[in-house]
Amino acid sequence: MIVEERIYTLQAGQAGAYIAAYEAEGMAIQKPILGRMVGYYATEFGPLNQVVHLWAYDDLAERTERRGRLLANPAWRAYAAKVRPMVLNQENKLLLPAPFMRVSWQD
Repeated sequence: MIVEERIYTLQAGQAGAYIAAYEAEGMAIQKPILGRMVGYYATEFGPLNQVVHLWAYDDLAERTERRGRLLANPAWRAYAAKVRPMVLNQENKLLLPAPFMRVSWQD
């Protein structure tokens, strides 16, 4: 299992609007394709104006296949074009579990 952490730094004051747009439109497109959402968060302390989300995959091949399907989806591309102006920076990390982590994910 791997977990992808995606951090979006947004224009000041846009986190609420970004999350609202995702809830209203983006989630219904993204979640069925990517599958296992581990969490979706906004920062309160530390670096502000950030949205952090985590997605679990069996391996890098599954991630590559699912991300490819998402990026090929016309509805996702239209949604991403709407929210992209709110985003200043994007950071992605692939996280590997510690040996004692035995998690069973459900879609």
